[in-house]
Amino acid sequence: MRRRLVHKNGECNISHANIKKRRQRYLADIFTTLVDIKWRWNLLIFVLAFTVSWLVFALIWWLICFSHGDFDHQGDSKFKPCVKEVTDFTTALLFSIETQHTIGYGGRMTTPNCPEAILIMMFQCCFGVIIQALMTGLVFAKLSRPKKRAETLMFTKNATVCKRDGQLYLLFRVGDMRKSHIVEAHVRSIMIKKRVTEEGEVMPLYQQQVSVGGEEGEDRLFLVWPVIIEHKIDEASPFWDISPEDLLREQFELIVILEGIVESTGMTTQARTSYLPGEILWGHRFERLVTYQKENGEYMIDYSRFHCTVPVDIPQCSAKKLTAMQKAGLRRNEHFSGLCLI
Repeated sequence: MRRRLVHKNGECNISHANIKKRRQRYLADIFTTLVDIKWRWNLLIFVLAFTVSWLVFALIWWLICFSHGDFDHQGDSKFKPCVKEVTDFTTALLFSIETQHTIGYGGRMTTPNCPEAILIMMFQCCFGVIIQALMTGLVFAKLSRPKKRAETLMFTKNATVCKRDGQLYLLFRVGDMRKSHIVEAHVRSIMIKKRVTEEGEVMPLYQQQVSVGGEEGEDRLFLVWPVIIEHKIDEASPFWDISPEDLLREQFELIVILEGIVESTGMTTQARTSYLPGEILWGHRFERLVTYQKENGEYMIDYSRFHCTVPVDIPQCSAKKLTAMQKAGLRRNEHFSGLCLI
């Protein structure tokens, strides 16, 4: 069985190796790197950014007071210190925190006796605003990412093949369990399989677009209730000459991508899944989910049957052979489902 490139939950089964200057490339796009890393590293960076800045400026304040002789004249009422009430590194740390966050409890303060202290105070105030803006922006960007919105977008576990209006269709269902909808939702699909060119070049992950859409064939969806996405198996379809027996031998992966705009945030989200040949049920269709409730006048969607299918009687042959038989005028009772021969 082919190993997945895209897991059922949408995660890509891809790892990158032997990339030159990988760290430099990630650091060049530092904001995206910080947003993409796990929450525990974000929180660690958040805490370290403030803690290190407090300690560094506390050391600077301590050096200023030490060089000015503030520690040697404690209790001398005639001496004018650079910073009042800073007597050791601990009080310098407290003054650093108060300055950076403009707390100002009232005891410790700079005096006009040291120009360097005034410059450091101005610089730390500006630096503190920059750190707060960066860290707040990082956390906000992490929280507002629409990645988790895809967790409430559902795909059926299996795809099915059945007949609609005399034509074979590949079907799967998508749904959105939230009341805030996905705006401008559209779906697309890609088949990944091995391909060998006429020149003998082997393309192990060849991508072939598979046209999919709603009931009318359009890729744009009104995703207020679960929608069955269909792919018409015709001459342009990669499933044109695939029969149920061929599905057991085929090695491909059908990747489905659903994209749209989150109504509540206006940001674009994407949900993905994939189907292997063994997950395509030949001769099945999906059960109905929507029922009308006379009691309250609402339509109820029963998600307990979201993945459920029912068997249907269809020819056990490829769409290519089925079309050829229909053109030849064969009837279903004339070996329609048994022979499947051109």
